[in-house]
Amino acid sequence: MTDKLKAMLLRHEGLRLYPYLDGVGNITIGCGRNLTDNGITSDECRVMLDRDIGIAIDGVRSFFPDMDNWSPARRDAMTDMMFNIGMTRLAGFKKMIGAIKTGAWITASREMLNSQWARQVGARADELAKMVETGEY
Repeated sequence: MTDKLKAMLLRHEGLRLYPYLDGVGNITIGCGRNLTDNGITSDECRVMLDRDIGIAIDGVRSFFPDMDNWSPARRDAMTDMMFNIGMTRLAGFKKMIGAIKTGAWITASREMLNSQWARQVGARADELAKMVETGEY
């Protein structure tokens, strides 16, 4: 593979960072990656997952700068929730956030479960709320 080939492919295919439909209706991303027919590899999935976990951890830390003092289970539960719903939706959990900031883990757990999110994700919310409440996996 040469730099000239890469440059030519980028010029011909373009560089699109969000999925789009190509000329024949295939879901495509990047430099002509046909996701409909080719998908991604497990290695590519793991690279994206690692990046997205890092983003989720940074998001949790923006709400809770002292999160490194929590148990690993509580950190992971909140990272999982952030990964699932993102910063904007997590910010809507004002009572949960307030409870965590004061160390009221049982209240935080209840606030997690008293939400549309919990009704949507079911067992995931139950598991994460239990981890927040107990500090254990």
